[in-house]
Amino acid sequence: MIVRTLDEVVGTERDVAGEGWQSRRLLLKRDGLGFSLHDTVVEAGWQQEMAYTNHLEACYCIAGEGEVEDLATGQRHPIVPGTVYALDAHDRHVMRVTSELRLICVFNPALTGAETHDASGTFPADPGA
Repeated sequence: MIVRTLDEVVGTERDVAGEGWQSRRLLLKRDGLGFSLHDTVVEAGWQQEMAYTNHLEACYCIAGEGEVEDLATGQRHPIVPGTVYALDAHDRHVMRVTSELRLICVFNPALTGAETHDASGTFPADPGA
């Protein structure tokens, strides 16, 4: 059984930040579950085009407001507390944050820990996979 608190993750190698976001990675590949679980905070005004070509992602909003735009269809979806969105087809999308967002995110396959978005807005494939 794995029991871990957010307080135990803050300030460790599992606490990863990029420009405008911070991801506390509660579960990672080394935990052996086949997925990773993240508590992610994204600052107001942040916007980025992304496509996770090596991962599938689901996010559940617990605080804040924003929108996700599906670049294949142009459809925009509001993100507010209680909203889940899943990038089930490596969807190219734009995330726009109106007020600080807090998301609980799941990645499959699991992230190894230190990943950050590259220039194309994706996380690299796990070299050990």
